[in-house]
Amino acid sequence: MFALVDCNNFYASCERVFAPRLEGRPLVVLSNNDGCVIARSNEAKALGIPMGAPYFKIEPLARAQGLVVRSSNYALYGDLSRRVMQILADCAPRTEIYSIDECFLDLAGLPQELTAQALAIARRVRQWTGIPVSIGMAPTKTLAKLANRLAKQGQTPTPPVLEWGRLADPAATLARVPVEDLWGIAGRWGGRLRALGLDHAQAVCLAEPRRLRQHFGVVMERIGWELRGVSCLPLERAPPPRQQILTSRSFGERLTELTELRAAVAAFAARAGEKLRAQGLCAQALSVFIQTSPFTTTAPYYANAATLGFEHPSQDTGTLIGCATRGLERIYRPGHAYQKAGVLLLDLVPAGVEQGTLFPYPPSDPQRSRRLMETLDRINRRQGRHTLRYGAEGMSGRWRMRQQLKSPAYTTRWEDLPIVRAS
Repeated sequence: MFALVDCNNFYASCERVFAPRLEGRPLVVLSNNDGCVIARSNEAKALGIPMGAPYFKIEPLARAQGLVVRSSNYALYGDLSRRVMQILADCAPRTEIYSIDECFLDLAGLPQELTAQALAIARRVRQWTGIPVSIGMAPTKTLAKLANRLAKQGQTPTPPVLEWGRLADPAATLARVPVEDLWGIAGRWGGRLRALGLDHAQAVCLAEPRRLRQHFGVVMERIGWELRGVSCLPLERAPPPRQQILTSRSFGERLTELTELRAAVAAFAARAGEKLRAQGLCAQALSVFIQTSPFTTTAPYYANAATLGFEHPSQDTGTLIGCATRGLERIYRPGHAYQKAGVLLLDLVPAGVEQGTLFPYPPSDPQRSRRLMETLDRINRRQGRHTLRYGAEGMSGRWRMRQQLKSPAYTTRWEDLPIVRAS
């Protein structure tokens, strides 16, 4: 048996943890640079606000119907996600973190009264973090994902938990689920399935597995078996090694000068280096890119990228910044107003695994670099990000995202720690 634990309206729920006055009020969270809606509370959904709605279109609702709008606060969301996942890791013998707000649990060895166990897990997560969750349980991951969806929709006598085996008529339930709502069914696959007469989950369940494999490959065949209750997708105990790390942002305002772009690219390279070291990896190449807005009609569109390789695989921030800066200088063209830039680390390998050169120049000192980066990361973890940083990252921050409606980083910055006063 598997359980899928999914945090309800996660970003919106995070905003409410330290602002309980927002409970029951419509609330949305905006994308980078306060562009469009990426998360909605149930109350906001009831107002008919769609995902992806531009902020300027919903801004009147903030005045007319009390809609609460927040900028994305990824530091808060990431930290609360980490706390939720730590709790879930203590609730089951094995777990698989599927996304920032979803986690699969292996229920093997737990008492048979699974619904009671799941209700206890949901209560613990809510009590210890303030985040509400829904839990779907089934003999396969695909059915657990579907059970979770039904639990979120309230189709369960034991909210917010639904155990697939307790459904009165599982076949009838599958017959009401469109194929596009199944986990793993891409949009174009939905049309192809319908063309074959498979327009709901029960039809896929009853389809001949060899037929599914013939038309769609082994992935669809596995979905068919999973809908029948035959587990084909085990928990992934460790995620596969990453091959790339990307750090990019759209700027809060358009940048025209090379010095400003250089500071932004240096900051992106530094952040990518942090991610690289946290995962015990080194990069063998780096790509830097810049672009103007593709929607501007008053100026020509310009986008370009440059890729450079390292003599030795590196995770040293200074090396990454130097490489990114050289690449930027190759592709920068004056006279453009740049909207976005990014740094992509390529060909990642485990730290300490490299093919050396016979006559390296200039002579490298990997131990010194490693100690320096360990010190840099340790100080920034203890004192807060950007406490120590490279001068190339600049001080103006004109390139930083526009986040005019951002809530405090309640759990990751001392100055944002909530203060409680006794009356």
